[in-house]
Amino acid sequence: MTARILVVDDIEVNLRLLSARLAAEYYDVVTAISGEAALEVLAQQPVDLVLLDVMMPGLDGFEVCRRIKAAPGSMHVPVVLITALDQPEDRLAGLEAGADDFLTKPVGDLALLARVRSLARLKRVTDELRLRAETAMQLVGGEMELLRQLATERSHTLALIEAAEDGRLIERRLRGETELTILFQAADFLDRAAGDGIDVLVVDLAATTHDPLRLISQLRSGQATRLKPILALAEAGDETKAARALELGANDYVPRPIDRNELAARLRTQLRRSRYDEGLRRSLQQTIELAVTDPLTGLHNRRFLDIHLDRAANAEGTFSVALLDIDHFKRINDGFGHDAGDRVLIEFARRLRGAIRASDLACRYGGEEFAVLMAGADAETAFGVAERIRNAVSEALFSIGGEALAVTVSAGLALSRGGETRSAILKRADAALYEAKRAGRNRVASAEAA
Repeated sequence: MTARILVVDDIEVNLRLLSARLAAEYYDVVTAISGEAALEVLAQQPVDLVLLDVMMPGLDGFEVCRRIKAAPGSMHVPVVLITALDQPEDRLAGLEAGADDFLTKPVGDLALLARVRSLARLKRVTDELRLRAETAMQLVGGEMELLRQLATERSHTLALIEAAEDGRLIERRLRGETELTILFQAADFLDRAAGDGIDVLVVDLAATTHDPLRLISQLRSGQATRLKPILALAEAGDETKAARALELGANDYVPRPIDRNELAARLRTQLRRSRYDEGLRRSLQQTIELAVTDPLTGLHNRRFLDIHLDRAANAEGTFSVALLDIDHFKRINDGFGHDAGDRVLIEFARRLRGAIRASDLACRYGGEEFAVLMAGADAETAFGVAERIRNAVSEALFSIGGEALAVTVSAGLALSRGGETRSAILKRADAALYEAKRAGRNRVASAEAA
């Protein structure tokens, strides 16, 4: 898995060394010798990851990171700060500036490449979601608005800690930051992690009663846990195990001794990324629903009907189709206005839902026409469903804007025939509907009776 990485450092030797190490792993490397130049690169071309030196003249790394995360076009790009500063307050400053990680010079190949692979993998997932949800982002007001909405949600963290004393320490460190549940058995942890309402998972790499690396692998392969962020607690100096945890799917790790502010900041970073991706997934789902749903009645639309009719026609088994048309609907629009007509359509759709079987698919076919696909329904069953719909519409007046309107519906039925196409069965149902209209309306006609 390759990626385009922007390396930013004001010292030419550092740029060359880091670029060579990354190029040897087949990464596409772009360089910049200042914070200002880095921002120009990001504005001109796509980048998957930024490795950013902190101590630079002009804009330092902290300020560049803040600007990257504040810009809608680059806010989703992971940033790793690289510096000789090694105090907890320095790491905290970087994380609070929006950095996704913080590496201390001299950076070993193991730590560097593990971070790069992990963040590049996460960036790719986010990019795919952003591409699919592009239209939805426009509907909800953009990415910044999405993040603003998600930031108000309370989080719940589930931690697996082997030692009770360590559990109490973690609890003190995260008090007020998140709702925290600490478990001490791996089996209990796996069961609870798969449930709803858990935002972040914390795994202790120092555990001895179970294999924490195998546990991370299980979490990543589980359907219910594969997308949840995993934060590992690593022993001081054990970069090998921490790097292995990242390769297996952990999103980040916190070295011991645990600094309260750093733990909270890394937790916030993982939560922010996770909620951003989840927001994209929700928006994508909303977009899909909008594409197949009639916005006025809430029923599925003709596109959705066509898809399911094609499937039914290509599958074995009997099905029936009913086309329904509200009688004299033009008179309602002309006499009471289009708003009243819309309210009739909404009420009609409500009654239609209540009259069909649970297995039936009701759609708005267009205008005042509706369709019902009835899987497994023979001619007699389909006629019974259509009659229930007709009675549900005609037996009670429609109360629209203070007026009580008498509304009726005509229906045409067609029973599937082996090898028949979607257009053919719809044509027969439409002919039966025309016959019901010609015979006086407010009735059900069947193509099979013709």
